[in-house]
Amino acid sequence: MFSDKKKNGQTSASKQPNRFGQSTRIKGDIVSQEDFRIDGIFEGNFETSGKLVVGSTGKLTGTVKAGQAEIMGEVSGDLIVEELLSIKSSAKIEGNVKTGKLAVEQGAEFNATCEMTSAKSTRLESKQKAG
Repeated sequence: MFSDKKKNGQTSASKQPNRFGQSTRIKGDIVSQEDFRIDGIFEGNFETSGKLVVGSTGKLTGTVKAGQAEIMGEVSGDLIVEELLSIKSSAKIEGNVKTGKLAVEQGAEFNATCEMTSAKSTRLESKQKAG
């Protein structure tokens, strides 16, 4: 009744996040509705309605939009998070931040302008800019 198997015998897709490792470097744009974990280097525009995790070796440069985010590595540029932005002690943030909720651990480097908004208004602004 609650089996993960489909009728053809294959299992359904797991809820594992998309991930690229420490030795990966990507330039360009990524748009997704899935969760992402980045341990490598990314330059460009990144957008997900899911959760973004930047590992301690991860480095992002550009515009980042996410439903939620947990930052342990480096982010430089615009960071727009609809709900909770969690900045861990090993994080380095530079640029402009707009988020619904913010949690910053002691020891984090947070050199940014920060605007706290409701999740609803952040979503509306993102849609207006896209349209």
